Amino acid sequence: MRILAIETSCDETAIAILEIAKEDNFSKVTVLGNALLSQIDLHKEYGGVFPMLAKREHTRTITPLLEKVLEEAGLWQEKEIKSIAPEIAQEVENLLTKEEGLSASLLTLLSTIKTPALDAIAVTHGPGLEPALWVGVNFATALSVAWEVPLIPINHMEGHILSSLLLKEDTAYMLKTPHFPLLALLISGGHTELVLMEGWGTYKVIGGTKDDAVGEAYDKVARMLGLPYPGGPEISKLAEEARAHHMQSEFSLPRPMLHSDDLNFSFAGLKTAVLYALKKIPTITTSTKEAFSLEFENAVGEVFTKKVEKALEETGAHTFIVGGGVSANTHIKRMLTHMIEKKFPNITLFIPETKLTTDNAIMIALAGYTRIHTIEKNATHTPIKAIGNLKL
Repeated sequence: MRILAIETSCDETAIAILEIAKEDNFSKVTVLGNALLSQIDLHKEYGGVFPMLAKREHTRTITPLLEKVLEEAGLWQEKEIKSIAPEIAQEVENLLTKEEGLSASLLTLLSTIKTPALDAIAVTHGPGLEPALWVGVNFATALSVAWEVPLIPINHMEGHILSSLLLKEDTAYMLKTPHFPLLALLISGGHTELVLMEGWGTYKVIGGTKDDAVGEAYDKVARMLGLPYPGGPEISKLAEEARAHHMQSEFSLPRPMLHSDDLNFSFAGLKTAVLYALKKIPTITTSTKEAFSLEFENAVGEVFTKKVEKALEETGAHTFIVGGGVSANTHIKRMLTHMIEKKFPNITLFIPETKLTTDNAIMIALAGYTRIHTIEKNATHTPIKAIGNLKL
């Protein structure tokens, strides 16, 4: 099966084409084409992602990105006669009427190349920033209409779960069939959730943040310390330097909800504790930044470790995965790996390779594949809506 995937949920425009073949207890995944454009540098001055700027950049870059991926996958074949049916052209224009200039660029591409051999198109329709999501949804819908290829709406967080199960083998990947039930810790700038997965496509959120997501807390604390956006990697870097120097932080921060009876999280109070502590310090030095980064990251790591341990005991999960952008954090991975090895040696742990932790289209293609083969059996031609607060 050959799937084209499109991801525009936030500030990365991503497109990929995957060839996936079912084997005995896994699927062989070959990445035929993959491209991603990040907007981080554009959003730095805002200290976060500015939705309408993200929408504009998706609109500007998505057609050239598709062209690049088609060429990389060997699916770019020019027509002898450069044309497109008038009724198709009109429908494409109608679908992309709110994305300035996008219909023109896409129609030029469609009139230039032959229809590529694709079995389905998968697109993120939530959660995320709705203006950004709509660009991908409308673009994918236009391609589905023009190429007569079925369309699959994908939950972004499902993609993060599945990317954790993707293992590299030589030049290809293997999508493993996990031993269910599976517990997933999804941690990113917008999400902090514990999800129980009883089988393919069945998700139950058993814990979540009451306020800030962990990635959001990292960025806010980084801003307080005068660190650039995105703040998570900056705090992690300083904390690792402090550990390398065997620094013992002089500051003490709370571990929110560490001993609560539920599986929920809270990071707003931890962020506020940093703010109040910083107000008492007249001069913020590099050493101060290292000490706060160390203590903040230690607090986050302890909370995650304790909550995951409790969740594994309560659910009896056989597999544990970590997914989302913050799953690339060195210290959090280290703490969770140590806890699993020490207390749950029979549980299989999956953590995605670093390049798959951030938003990407490979994970969206994987989700599209599993939906066709193990859940819904068929893709859809039903109109798709962008849903900013879409739940698993």
